Amino acid sequence: MELWDVYDVHRVRQNREVVRGQTLQTGDYHLVVHLCLFNSQGQMLIQQRQKNKDGWPNLWDLTVGGSALRGESSQQAVERELAEELGLHLNLSQARPHMTVNFPDGFDDVYLIEEDIDLNTLSFQPEEVQAARWADQDDILAMIENETFLPYFPDLIRLIFVMRRQYGWLRHEDLSESANKNAFLED
Repeated sequence: MELWDVYDVHRVRQNREVVRGQTLQTGDYHLVVHLCLFNSQGQMLIQQRQKNKDGWPNLWDLTVGGSALRGESSQQAVERELAEELGLHLNLSQARPHMTVNFPDGFDDVYLIEEDIDLNTLSFQPEEVQAARWADQDDILAMIENETFLPYFPDLIRLIFVMRRQYGWLRHEDLSESANKNAFLED
């Protein structure tokens, strides 16, 4: 039985839990995590879900994702999902999510990391994952269009690829140039 912590709208843990599949009460939320792992060529590691999986069977998906279990932090949950689904052990205890996407039942922390992984070292969780491969942004967008990838918003995929090397909403390479332009405007 999988237990999730219950959070309020402000993401404060409520010292209550809910069983996976149980309907949350109004005003209750749970925590989900996703990790998108990129290689140094800018490709994302994607996984193909098992044919007999309850949700979205046989479709390709982001590197890993799942619900945080009772007592887990966001970082602990994403480390566990990575180890369970792909057999990868990375220390993400100091990582911060690049973004949090709110959905009707909770909060989804999205981590973006770069690490060159040899696909031959992966160990799939048999009931979850059947394959994995590297894919660039165009590959993933084409797969979404062809309905072989989970139906994420294409603009979300584009944003993930843009933000993979930085935090925040401003383009880092333009900050100093913009600051210089603004300095001239103030004279």
